[in-house]
Amino acid sequence: MAEQTSSRPGGSWLLVLFGVILVIIGLPLVYGGAQLIFLGGSWYYALAGLGIILSGVLYALRHKTGFWLYALIFLATIVWALWETGLAFWPLVPRLVAPTVLAILALLLLPVFPYSTGKRGPFSIAGLLVLALIATGIYAFQPHEVTRNAFAKVEKPTVPAAAASAGDWRYYGRTPAGTRYAPFDQINTDNVSGLEVAWTFRSGDTPAGSAQDQNTPLFVGDTLYTCSPNNIVNALNPDTGEVKWKFDPQAKAPLWQRCRGVSYYEPVATPVEAAPAAPADGAAAQPTAPAAPSTAACTARIVMTTIDARLIELDAKTGEPCADFGTGGTVDLKQGMGEIKPGFYFQTSAPTVMRDLILIGGWVWDNVETGEPSGAVRAFSAKTGELVWAWDLGNPAITKLPPEGESYTRGTPNVWSTPAYDDALGLVYLPTGNATPDFWGGHRSKEAEEYSSSVVALDIATGRERWKFQTVHHDIWDYDVPSQPALYDVPDGKGGTAPALIQVTKRGQIFMLDRRDGKPIAEVEEKPVPQGAAEGDWTSATQPYSTGMPSIGTEPFTEARMWGATPFDQLYCRIEFKKMRYDGEFTPPRTDYSLIYPGYYGGMNWGSASVDEANGLLIVNDIRMPQFITLLPREQADNYGPSAAHDGLGTQLGTPYGALKNGFMSPLGVPCHQPPYGTISAIDLKSRQLVWQVPAGTLQDTGPLGMKTGLQIPIGMPSLGGPMTTSGGLVFYAGTQDYYLRAIDVTTGEELWKGRLPVGAQATPMTYTSPETGRQFVIISAGGARQSPDRGDYIVAYALPKKN
Repeated sequence: MAEQTSSRPGGSWLLVLFGVILVIIGLPLVYGGAQLIFLGGSWYYALAGLGIILSGVLYALRHKTGFWLYALIFLATIVWALWETGLAFWPLVPRLVAPTVLAILALLLLPVFPYSTGKRGPFSIAGLLVLALIATGIYAFQPHEVTRNAFAKVEKPTVPAAAASAGDWRYYGRTPAGTRYAPFDQINTDNVSGLEVAWTFRSGDTPAGSAQDQNTPLFVGDTLYTCSPNNIVNALNPDTGEVKWKFDPQAKAPLWQRCRGVSYYEPVATPVEAAPAAPADGAAAQPTAPAAPSTAACTARIVMTTIDARLIELDAKTGEPCADFGTGGTVDLKQGMGEIKPGFYFQTSAPTVMRDLILIGGWVWDNVETGEPSGAVRAFSAKTGELVWAWDLGNPAITKLPPEGESYTRGTPNVWSTPAYDDALGLVYLPTGNATPDFWGGHRSKEAEEYSSSVVALDIATGRERWKFQTVHHDIWDYDVPSQPALYDVPDGKGGTAPALIQVTKRGQIFMLDRRDGKPIAEVEEKPVPQGAAEGDWTSATQPYSTGMPSIGTEPFTEARMWGATPFDQLYCRIEFKKMRYDGEFTPPRTDYSLIYPGYYGGMNWGSASVDEANGLLIVNDIRMPQFITLLPREQADNYGPSAAHDGLGTQLGTPYGALKNGFMSPLGVPCHQPPYGTISAIDLKSRQLVWQVPAGTLQDTGPLGMKTGLQIPIGMPSLGGPMTTSGGLVFYAGTQDYYLRAIDVTTGEELWKGRLPVGAQATPMTYTSPETGRQFVIISAGGARQSPDRGDYIVAYALPKKN
């Protein structure tokens, strides 16, 4: 017979207190739930809130019916959560954890009711719920939203001897093809767990304000070359990190200080130099004696640009400016550009050195006004600094400097990211940005419409256009092409290969084009998209979708995908989502609030992709952080405040509207949609199928309200820097919100190692093999993760332990 108990004289206050707590919890659920119903959203919150309030009142009156009512609500909540999200882990957490905590308290208080049964039953059930919460906490430390499909490892191709023996990283993407693949396997899947810090260098140029350290160093011969946010170049000993020389250009800019890389140039041998002509009588040419090593200055050069729009060449051995280049080693990149207000034009990406030319694009201050400096692309002689050719898409008749008193066409799409080039085809491939400003385009020229958010192929020798492919028509979402194209020969299905250009985008679309003519290798379809732009603007009827390749992070938003750390901020996010207009990735900005997703950070951004050339795998990391936007009428925008490049107000002077935009976050600073917020993925370039996808990064160094949780929960965080692959079967990446460089198995996505960094990173790692010691090093610039207050000036080198 069950033991009958009555409440102890002092126990009833616990019931009253719990009842008051339930009422306090229920009130905002009813209030917010009513708003959500009015907006056409879920009825759950309002109904659950009413039930919780009634349960709380019954608890306060010490009626056991209050317990049974809450038990019914709890069971209904479980059913609702499973119906809305299925068994996906992260979506269930805010829906069930808090109600479970309340259910445990309700069970523990059940014996306090008058004439209640014994404690054993309710305490046992409460214990099971506690165990479920503990299991949930443990399970949170496992990766979720993981995809792993079967992938048959291919027989690795034989790497040509010259490439295999060369330990260099001579270009931003290691080679002109921009694949970020290194044929080095000293560090591999079997031993990567033994990686340790070999040395650390500090530049002394810690980023502050709008500055960011996004540098990928170069390694050529016996020297590592780095640059810092203010364009300070250091040449380092590759085995120790000791400084060989330092050059400070004393560059100044009011915002956006960053240097993603420098470039390297050695004069290209002319045909006469390479092979002397045969004698006129037909006799065989006599071999010439090898030339003695040159001791002249600047036989090898470091090529750099600055945040105040200068192009500089330095002697790679000494760091001294090359006197025969430009004026004392410097070319003024403002020539021909017309008026340039402070901070409105300079270079953030590494210059592209091809043959004896240096290709220069430029960054412009987004969204401030129309008629900003031109997006003209120019090629300068790498020997003298003389302008060789210019490509002004607004006026193709200008092939060098514009006529006296004129400038290159203003306000045209710029090339702020890094091109790639195919020397055999004689083509350089430009990823273009958008015509300024980004979010209203009623004023744009015909040429701007044709070239915005495109890949354009130019003839290396002449700068004349050979083909173009547009990834977004009439881009009013800032979906410009942010990353370096990757050039790789893919299987053509006929036993041979086709020369491909692989372009990742902010939209999460991956376009695969024939780099000879720009025609799609993987199918591209024009699909209808939402209409209805702001007054005076228009939208394209269709947009290109790369249906022949997987898209990354493009699942459309729904109310059910809204998220939060608690039921309250999840409810807030649901309400805000239902308030906004959202018709998919091409929702046109108007004077009401609308949602941009994937968003102007991506998708994929400037960190670019990597191609594991040994296995034919494309490796990409993506960002999943939407933004809201509203267009403010001119008078309202003019009174709002100063312009911001990205989040905040873009004044868009010269148009009828400013653009107010920001991240879609809960009041706790948690993204309003369910995780992951960033992933890293592998795509088989033969089958064009997703092989694996894993969340990128943990909560260890971030969290609600900006507080560091210290918890290595792999929720998947936004990542800006790109991946790098090696023939050791590894992917290295570090651009997450937590402070780690990671190595993962390129064919499975399994994390094999991670090294703790002093601060976060937002750069792409690189690797080289030292000719002095034969050791392979992996290098990462760590200056601080985006959105993190922690900043530093570190270059960290990792290697396997030295052999005795």
